[in-house]
Amino acid sequence: MDPFDAGAGSILRQPKAVWATAGASVVAFMGIGLVDPILPSIAQGLDATAGQVSLLFTSYFLITAFAMLVTGFVSSRIGGRRTLLVGLALVVVFAALAGTSGSVGELVGFRAGWGLGNALFVSTALAVIVGAAAGGSAAAILLYESALGLGMACGPLLGALLGDASWRYPFFGTAFLMAIGFLCITVFLKDQPKPARKISVLDPIKALGHGGLASAAASAFFYNYTFFTVLAFTPFVLNMTPYKSGAVFFAWGVLLAVFSVLVAPRLQERFGSLKVLGGSLVLLAVDVFVLGYGDHTTAIVCTILSGAFIGVNNTVYTELALGVSDAPRPVASAGYNFVRWFAAAAAPYFAPKIEEWTDIHVPFAVAAVTALLGAVVVVVRRKALTGEAEELEARHATQDGVSVFAD
Repeated sequence: MDPFDAGAGSILRQPKAVWATAGASVVAFMGIGLVDPILPSIAQGLDATAGQVSLLFTSYFLITAFAMLVTGFVSSRIGGRRTLLVGLALVVVFAALAGTSGSVGELVGFRAGWGLGNALFVSTALAVIVGAAAGGSAAAILLYESALGLGMACGPLLGALLGDASWRYPFFGTAFLMAIGFLCITVFLKDQPKPARKISVLDPIKALGHGGLASAAASAFFYNYTFFTVLAFTPFVLNMTPYKSGAVFFAWGVLLAVFSVLVAPRLQERFGSLKVLGGSLVLLAVDVFVLGYGDHTTAIVCTILSGAFIGVNNTVYTELALGVSDAPRPVASAGYNFVRWFAAAAAPYFAPKIEEWTDIHVPFAVAAVTALLGAVVVVVRRKALTGEAEELEARHATQDGVSVFAD
């Protein structure tokens, strides 16, 4: 059955509250890739090196990783709606402040605050969408994945369009769009019921004691290093104008969205999740290696093509993280994301360092190796990753929400 069909189960027939949350989610995910096309412009405007500018990702995702331990704690006490609004307010403030930065140090600091707001918002958005959506949790998750893909595609495009005039404008633009999202959620989303059980800060860490969840998190850690090497370091390798770089990453994001929402589920149905994930990780490794050692045209093609493998991986990892353990979904997801976002913080820092120590090709060779390590974990730990998933599926279907930021 086509989930986009106009029938009763369509993901397109949703309450206004769902569309308000999904729309704000698009903008939130835009913020991840927004700076991609303007990284060289920021470096030039603030007289900074590639390594310094790459810290925009490191500070953002380092704070995001630690925030995963507190988002469930916060939302289980003040409710989903208030958590969303607090997150959006923080993004509005820190995105606007980022546009006023006078040094790369200030900009990195403001991106950290932005990361905290984004973590609070996106880690709660799926739970809210699942709770308010029509058509069941499957349709809600698909809608969330669609918002993620659209945001990842449009972020570089917005960054290019506004950043061509000044690197500051994309930050002001994001603050404006998130302010609109804040107003829409204020108007259309009613207070959400609080979870029956309050979540502690240590619950996500305890959840990682489950072998299957720990294995999914470990594999995703290696994969995320590869993912964010492509996202944060490739713009310096391509060395293109904001418009051209934005076009490359827009095409990358479109492939990510299409393969995440449309292709991955069909591949999983035919071949099984672990075979699809292992194969996609190997292909990503090959793609990234060729990206690093090919000519400029080859680098562009491989950058765009990597979006297909990343889209497939994102979908499969989401399902593994949410279905492999007996922990409540918000807790399992927080623990999983706590681990994997450290790699998203590490890659933008180490890739320029590795280039300084060696040459411009080696960071991509390292990223290819980490993708292969992710595949090795999937193969070695395949029994732990699949053993309890079917048994837990029915149990999870009755649980009252999800907290992911798993993509």
